Amino acid sequence: MTADASTDPSTDPSTDPSTDAAVDPSTDAAVESRRRVVHAPLRPPWSEQGLLEVFRHRYILTLLVRREISARYQGSALGLVWSYVNPLTQFFIYYFVMGILFGRANRTEDFAIHVFTGLIIVHFFTETMSAGTRSIVRNKSLVQKMAVPREMFPVASMLVSLFHVVPQLVILLIATLIAGWQPDPMGMVYAVIGLLISMTLGTALALMFSAANVFLRDVSNAVNVLSNFVRFGVPMMYPYALVAARFRGHTDLYLLNPMVEAVLAFQRAFWIGATSNPARTAAIDMPPNLFWLSMRALLISVVILVFAQATFSRLEKRIPERLL
Repeated sequence: MTADASTDPSTDPSTDPSTDAAVDPSTDAAVESRRRVVHAPLRPPWSEQGLLEVFRHRYILTLLVRREISARYQGSALGLVWSYVNPLTQFFIYYFVMGILFGRANRTEDFAIHVFTGLIIVHFFTETMSAGTRSIVRNKSLVQKMAVPREMFPVASMLVSLFHVVPQLVILLIATLIAGWQPDPMGMVYAVIGLLISMTLGTALALMFSAANVFLRDVSNAVNVLSNFVRFGVPMMYPYALVAARFRGHTDLYLLNPMVEAVLAFQRAFWIGATSNPARTAAIDMPPNLFWLSMRALLISVVILVFAQATFSRLEKRIPERLL
């Protein structure tokens, strides 16, 4: 007798192991196929975060900068005029105390311009560092909700500080032109180098201190104290020639501070050209090989920025839980 095909187990699809996955939706293969439908994380991998990633979110960065500027002058009658008033007030205070009371103006040609050129760079640096230190804590609601690199907040603070450099440069240009400033192409190169040093170093310290401030809020107060030392640690209210004379030319340690070269480069760009004898003033009040010293300072600032980015990346994963 021949067996009935309908009762033959070998022809029953329900007993065919090769068809189990197709008929049984609870198998591992079916479950795995459903799991792969959505494969995109809510936040990019940590390896993709960083300063370079910030500029892939340029639109959000622009909104943050505009928000910071608007918030600073919200409800103010004078608005952006305060960005002129504040540096001018500091300038007159420093000029009166150091220039008039201590008589530095009689020994340094165009002392007002000398102070103001240094003040622009120092103010840009300290404002970037101070505002950047508070940026993550101040924007903690955005940090917890937005899937963007958290480096964006210190960078936005730096760009806001850079925005306020513009009115200060306008005042400086007017003052130097009245004093007979003679611009030269190399001077403009020094101006760019000075800004780059201040921008790079300020952003680096803002990154490190902003992460540290999340874990210990005393960091922001310590940064304010550090800012006071910055103002007196660079040749702003005194010429570099005074430092060289006091230390008898042994200024190697003094020149290791990148902000010293940033201030000197900016003074080379604007103050030197406003004096009666730029070549003589540069020979007396500028260190030899200023260009190479400035490039070294920029390189040091870049190295510090790389270290700051690495430090920030290590601490970044723990930031949201400490902001709760």
